[in-house]
Amino acid sequence: MIKNDLFLRALNKETVERPPVWMMRQAGRYLPEFIALRDKYDFFTRCQTPELAAEITVQPIRRIAPDAAILFSDILVVPQAMGIEVLMKESVGPFLPNPIRTPQDVEKVIVPNIHETLGYVMDAIKLTKEMLNDEVPLIGFAGSPWTIFCYAVEGKGSKSFDTAKGFCFTHPEAAHVLLQKITDTTIAYLKEKVKAGVNAVQVFDSWGGMLSPVDYQEFSWKYINQIVEALAPETHVIVFGKGCWFALNEMGKSKASALGVDWTCSPRNARYLSGGDITLQGNFDPSRLLSPIPTIKKMVTEMINEFGKDKFIANLGHGILPNIPVDHAKAFVDAVKEYK
Repeated sequence: MIKNDLFLRALNKETVERPPVWMMRQAGRYLPEFIALRDKYDFFTRCQTPELAAEITVQPIRRIAPDAAILFSDILVVPQAMGIEVLMKESVGPFLPNPIRTPQDVEKVIVPNIHETLGYVMDAIKLTKEMLNDEVPLIGFAGSPWTIFCYAVEGKGSKSFDTAKGFCFTHPEAAHVLLQKITDTTIAYLKEKVKAGVNAVQVFDSWGGMLSPVDYQEFSWKYINQIVEALAPETHVIVFGKGCWFALNEMGKSKASALGVDWTCSPRNARYLSGGDITLQGNFDPSRLLSPIPTIKKMVTEMINEFGKDKFIANLGHGILPNIPVDHAKAFVDAVKEYK
């Protein structure tokens, strides 16, 4: 049994004494012990070495003590497994030297054997579970099919992903074939993560907000919902769509256990749009962690008051920034724990 099961109880919509708290990218660049490993090993070496991934996952548990751990990995291990080369360039981010640009390129993309291509992730989960010793739950994650598609077609990060969107509108059939291949791979991947021991999964739709509400339904949500439908009988599924407030109503009708909300949507609107009954997660502006500590604590209390303590998981509205002082990150977590 998990000793601190507050996160799982919130996903079950149980009455809690206070909301659980964790932070997206909490195992990351704001921690000096993470930076020490980053300087020693390149990015995908850290992802692909179970001992390193497990160590990085538990670093924030030791340092700032959130109520859940999230496995250190990356959404782009999925396209790698599908035969799409992905590099991580310093100060550039993800770079795909051979992006998908034609229907013929789509045909070459494989739906892989998860054990052969991503077995190292399952090994990292098992090792992490040992290290956590049932103190807190462990979250596994994947990128949404649309977000993975964006990188696969664009070839790198982008402010607008016009090339990826353009592929959808000029080659819709091929786009749907690729999205389905990514979906099938992601379902198989997340099911293996559950078997390996994660207690919940989160789907990150980082670039969903690039699409219009109509296009979102066609090119993103229907694929995310396939994942939710496939995983919901086995585990809790959290869906986080950045900039996707317009889809909260549709998401709220799904079998997802919780919906992530970014900082551009007020708690009141998020409750209203999502139907008022689903657990919500969010939505502190990551930049606000640069505020003085007393301000952070005051704003966290206000955020919880607005969402309500039940059916709520305190989190950031996106990943923690690398320039956040560790004591400010800890103040955020402590403020939630001190909530009365």
